[in-house]
Amino acid sequence: MRSSVVQVALDLLRLGAVMLSDPGNRAAKQIAVTNEVFYSEGGNMPTSTAYAPMKTKKRSPFVPTDAAALNRARQPVTESWVGRVPQLKPGSYADGMPIHSPEYVCCKLILRPNKFHSRESFFDFGKVFKAPARQHGVKYGLAGFDSQPVKLREVIFVDTDDFRLYNNAFILRRRIAYKDGFPIGEPEIVFKFRHTDLQLCAETDVRPHILGDHRVKFKVQAMPLKERLGGVRMLFSHNVQFVRSAIGMGKENVENIDQLVDLFPILARVRKTPGEKIHLVSNTIVEEVLQDIGVLDFGDGLTCKANVAIWRTRGEHRPLIGEFAYQFRFQDRDKLSKDALRRAESFFISLQYSAEEYIALNCTKTATVYRLLGNAPKSHE
Repeated sequence: MRSSVVQVALDLLRLGAVMLSDPGNRAAKQIAVTNEVFYSEGGNMPTSTAYAPMKTKKRSPFVPTDAAALNRARQPVTESWVGRVPQLKPGSYADGMPIHSPEYVCCKLILRPNKFHSRESFFDFGKVFKAPARQHGVKYGLAGFDSQPVKLREVIFVDTDDFRLYNNAFILRRRIAYKDGFPIGEPEIVFKFRHTDLQLCAETDVRPHILGDHRVKFKVQAMPLKERLGGVRMLFSHNVQFVRSAIGMGKENVENIDQLVDLFPILARVRKTPGEKIHLVSNTIVEEVLQDIGVLDFGDGLTCKANVAIWRTRGEHRPLIGEFAYQFRFQDRDKLSKDALRRAESFFISLQYSAEEYIALNCTKTATVYRLLGNAPKSHE
């Protein structure tokens, strides 16, 4: 009996060693046959048999599907926009001039205002983009910006009582810059058509009917998705800006829709009633506090300043919304380096995760002002 037990123990040890060194288990099967003969000749222990090797089931890679999992994975959730901005179809305005083409790329993160309570807090946000910059090979410079002054501007929006301009993708505002507590320069008028349709945006003629000079800016704006971090949605902003005196003597004060149509003929499409009054949106004057905080270098000559701004109500100083933005200008989109653009896009997406505690989704600065009194107009933003 004792010798039988010893024999079985030795056989089990041999079986384990052979299974490790012989994946095909050919030797293990031979041991099983030997044991079967041994026990059939008088052994009183059960027959030792070799088990077939277990098949390892391959696991599918983990693919996050819900928003929280996607945020934890910190991966892009949208297809890259580099090389996918549609080409414009040729066209012209009523006076025969060719339609405008985009000449700026502007990346914006809308921020909650509660963390911005001092000039130093603007530079605190600069610490947030250091890790994404290092991760994607984006060079940045902060030296000297801490001595640059804060820029102050007063901003107001005007519209009809039913927000007909904004509901039709038009935005009209006036800005006044301040220095040391006093206005500098002339008030500036900014009129824009902002939409997700590039062709429609280009074909909308925002040029003013004025005697003085004006400047057109056509921007491709990259913003986070409305519902989650890690993606990019595109808005196209066709802007024109000019100083108020360029309107002409006696025409600077615009009070009704007819005067607006004289100034911007494209607004004839939204006019309903002659003489209809226009008003200050939400009865609010906005104070913008803006600070340049550094320079970003995406390579291949693609460099730009980065700034942080906060909007608050004038008088009460009630914080409304914040923004981190950087933009670069180009003349020929075909000459833009795709590597630099991909670097800029990857940085923008990683920055969303890095700045998660700051970001406000599903809003813009303009939309925030329009919603101050509980109004929620539809928009094309």
